[in-house]
Amino acid sequence: MTVLIAGAGPTGLTLAIDLARRGIAVRLIDKATEFFNGSRGDGLQPRTLEVFDDLGVIDEILRQGRSLPTMKIYLDGTPVDERRMAPILEPSPDIPYPNAWMLGQSRTEKILRDKLAEYGVQVELDTAIVGFTQDSDSVTAQLSTGEMVDAQYLVGADGGRSFVRKHLGFAFEGTTDESIRTLLGDVAADGLNHDSGYWFAGKDNPMSGIALTPLAGGDQFQFGAPLDSDDADTSLEGLQALVDRYAGPGVAKLRDLTWSTVWRPNVRLAERFRVGRVFIAGDAAHVHPPTGGQGLNTGVQDAYNLGWKLADGREEVLATYETERRTNAARVLGISGELMQKHVDGDESAMERGENTRQLDVSYRALSDTRAITSGDRAPDAPLVDASGNKLRLFDLFRGPHTTVLRFSPTTPATDEHTVDIGRDGSAAYTSPEAFTYYHAEDGDEILVRSDGYLA
Repeated sequence: MTVLIAGAGPTGLTLAIDLARRGIAVRLIDKATEFFNGSRGDGLQPRTLEVFDDLGVIDEILRQGRSLPTMKIYLDGTPVDERRMAPILEPSPDIPYPNAWMLGQSRTEKILRDKLAEYGVQVELDTAIVGFTQDSDSVTAQLSTGEMVDAQYLVGADGGRSFVRKHLGFAFEGTTDESIRTLLGDVAADGLNHDSGYWFAGKDNPMSGIALTPLAGGDQFQFGAPLDSDDADTSLEGLQALVDRYAGPGVAKLRDLTWSTVWRPNVRLAERFRVGRVFIAGDAAHVHPPTGGQGLNTGVQDAYNLGWKLADGREEVLATYETERRTNAARVLGISGELMQKHVDGDESAMERGENTRQLDVSYRALSDTRAITSGDRAPDAPLVDASGNKLRLFDLFRGPHTTVLRFSPTTPATDEHTVDIGRDGSAAYTSPEAFTYYHAEDGDEILVRSDGYLA
């Protein structure tokens, strides 16, 4: 089986890794002539960190990234407060990564590309999909290089302007607000402490100002500022003028502007995520405002949901991709849209982030099911002790492209290498009273965990 993926951002890379580790042939193409270099989606949510743990890249993600910084608030040049978007939480036995993690998107992509290369797969740059047809058995895609590719599946992870989505004729329902324009960029700022973030504004309008958030792996900040005209200067000199205006002359000297873009609120959701053997994922299926840091993370979750289903191949399994992920994307768009509206309204809580942005509460359960934990819910982590007294985590046993059967105080021998027998007091292969608690399990219960870490 071969899967062709158009778009080598975080979504396409995650899917390619998941397929490659299953031994499935995958080609990952991108129309760009060089790899993206910028921070853009720099906030990784806790559930995404769990995915990266499973894919084997979490150590490098944590090594290169950083925690959410304290933001120092200045009004008319005077320091008035220090805030965090969210409190720093301690890891718990069931949630090993409770906090968002900051890492520039291009660095995340490089880590994922390196992992993909371990499976012998390289991103094919300067290669766009320009047409495709499908039948009941395969997809035939035409590439910009002139090559015709036959694949069992095609996945469009090719961004908000997705060719794949447009070729399928899917409506991209939503709005673009041209009245709000924000300049984003990566720039160094001499005179500012790189351990902190900064918000500079005036006392007369404290919610309208510029933000500089430190980026990991150097001395740059991600710069964010409102633009009040269509012909605003987006050069280094233009950014410097904005800093001087909001922070005061001489507070910070900007240099090394390496990436910038003008962002407009664009909130859209594709009417469908699949036709036959062709799927869309990530920004091709849904685009988010940056508020809440949901876009990149939702795309990674799309890929993680889709990979095992493509490997399975049964129609009843493939059909659940759109059902599960489109419903979730609509919910997440609501969260990020509400946060965006708070910014527009000047609400002081606009910078605060709650439980609903961590994506640990993403569930595919039936709405009518009110049990504490049930099919479609995230499978919690739990500490384990094996028969030799070694300590490990349930996530250690989930890691990999397999399903896992959890058996609580079983009375018969295990017959599968990915069966995990758990007891309360040393009576099974693993001991974990905590697992009984987190899974609300009783003696004799069996729970099947999908390879994407959700209860089957």
